[in-house]
Amino acid sequence: MALLRYFSWVREKIGVASESIPLPEEITTVARLRDFLAARGPAHAELFNHPTLRIAVNQRYAQPGDPVADGDEIAIFPPVSGG
Repeated sequence: MALLRYFSWVREKIGVASESIPLPEEITTVARLRDFLAARGPAHAELFNHPTLRIAVNQRYAQPGDPVADGDEIAIFPPVSGG
């Protein structure tokens, strides 16, 4: 199982703060994970195809080609700014 954590407006659109889901064998990268999550329905498609959406795997910012696996903690959030 992968633990998905949603933050800010992502959490509001999904309707939950977190969920555990089993990842199918073919979901091995962040890009494939986004496609998998987008396929869950129209609201998910709109959210996971959003160009500014950020993903972190095990508390590290992730790029589309970075690996994901069962047991990972995956955070999904809008871009953040600091100063």
